[in-house]
Amino acid sequence: MNGAFSITGQLVDVHQQTVYPAEVVVSSGKIQAIRPLSQSPDSSLTYILPGFIDSHVHIESSMLVPSEFARLAVVHGTVATISDPHEIANVCGMEGVEFMIENGKTVPFKFNFGAPSCVPATVFETAGASLDSNDVEKLLQRDEIKYLSEMMNFPGVLFKDEEVMKKIAAAHRLGKPVDGHAPGLRGEKAKQYIDAGIYTDHECFTSEEALDKLKYGMKILIREGSAAKNFEALIDLLHDYPEMIMFCSDDKHPDSLVVGHINQLCARAVAKGIDIFKILKAACVNPVNHYKLDVGLLREGDAADFIVVKDLKNFEVIKTFINGELVAEDGKSNIKTTKSGIVNNFSCSKKAIDEFEIKGNGEKEILAIEALDGQLITNRLSVEAKIANGNILSDVERDILKIVVVNRYSNTSVAKAFIKNFGLKQGAMASSVAHDSHNIVAVGVDDESICKAVNLVIEKEGGVSAVSKNKEMIVALPVAGLMSNDDGYKVAGDYTAIDRMTKEDLGCTLASPFMTLSFMALLVIPHLKLSDKGLFDGDNFSFVQ
Repeated sequence: MNGAFSITGQLVDVHQQTVYPAEVVVSSGKIQAIRPLSQSPDSSLTYILPGFIDSHVHIESSMLVPSEFARLAVVHGTVATISDPHEIANVCGMEGVEFMIENGKTVPFKFNFGAPSCVPATVFETAGASLDSNDVEKLLQRDEIKYLSEMMNFPGVLFKDEEVMKKIAAAHRLGKPVDGHAPGLRGEKAKQYIDAGIYTDHECFTSEEALDKLKYGMKILIREGSAAKNFEALIDLLHDYPEMIMFCSDDKHPDSLVVGHINQLCARAVAKGIDIFKILKAACVNPVNHYKLDVGLLREGDAADFIVVKDLKNFEVIKTFINGELVAEDGKSNIKTTKSGIVNNFSCSKKAIDEFEIKGNGEKEILAIEALDGQLITNRLSVEAKIANGNILSDVERDILKIVVVNRYSNTSVAKAFIKNFGLKQGAMASSVAHDSHNIVAVGVDDESICKAVNLVIEKEGGVSAVSKNKEMIVALPVAGLMSNDDGYKVAGDYTAIDRMTKEDLGCTLASPFMTLSFMALLVIPHLKLSDKGLFDGDNFSFVQ
């Protein structure tokens, strides 16, 4: 039980849309009283406001276990997340979801996990596990599971696939919301998807798409992560739809989490001239109301989940309280690091260089994936093939590089293709973080480098690696091949170093090389991707012939 204390500052009452000096009295983890001290604002005081909530995030993408994610996030005023354990579920199934829930309970932070709806995401790739509608219903029956995670199989919704509809029906029956994932869906198809009882989407790339969905009653999550960045395209919607907008990161790498979180989106929204109360609705209030969270909103009787910031411009966090416990102060986390256990699913052996060769068959042109910086979507290109000794090779001059996906769950043949816009001039990079099935994905300028990078990952049973002519580096991710169980700040430092290597030594031109690489096997996002089974057309939802 937390002790009693009081704190004085300018209280930001989002519900009444007022700011006034007040004393907040806390006891037993709850707000016992809010006592106004004056009716006039006092600029000499700091500001007290509800804690921030990330309304859709895959904790695994931070490369940190939940307890370490929390340790870093509270420094930026985040008190809760809507967390989809979809990534670890694709690797370890129910055991992986259980790991996330139990590890999250070890720290004072409000994780709100969902039941993954699409494991595996598609039948066109090899995953480590499968959750059917019975498994999903069992998860939804648990108090710790607050919602049905993003329904990525939107074709399954539109065509009323039996398993898909059973999962949605189970969530509705148990009174739990269903999250959406419908990139590019417009008009009648969007309406049909929403009418199935799916009321959020974090995949809108344009305001036109978001407006189309808003008119049918869907809430829009403005996403700004380490790879996908939709803030600039969508933020003006907050002016007119303050009840229908939330903020999220979706996927955020550890180096980025060290710098900031939802507080950064609030600061950027203020700089755009958006009303502070509309911003705080999106950042704090709307997620609590939509998901029915046990998170306080700075009212008498609420859980004492609130933050103290220097001003309402930059949102520099001075203190973060969760259930009345001071979990962060002046940029330092009060959550201690504790080593977690390990769960994993890794069953492939090291590869030989010749497994990465692509034999030519007389073709003059080849298909290539075009990666787009800051986006999950890709383009489909037709490019001239570079042939030598009967093999199709990377063409460094034109930035057409080889990309491969290696099945991590069994020893099978390597899937190979080509990709543009990574910009590598030498070496290779590889990762066992490869949405959504998390096989090993690698990009490189030659087969030897690709083989080395892949084998570094296999040797550690998970990680991100980079190889140059005279240097090798890996950040090991022993928890499901997705997360480290090490100190979060150390992981962030190690990740910063390998990220720098890919740019300075290898020549990668992307803002977030490993995050972008991790989405090149994500088949549910158009247009062209690579799974461990081959090159995939995301528009027709079929392999390229």
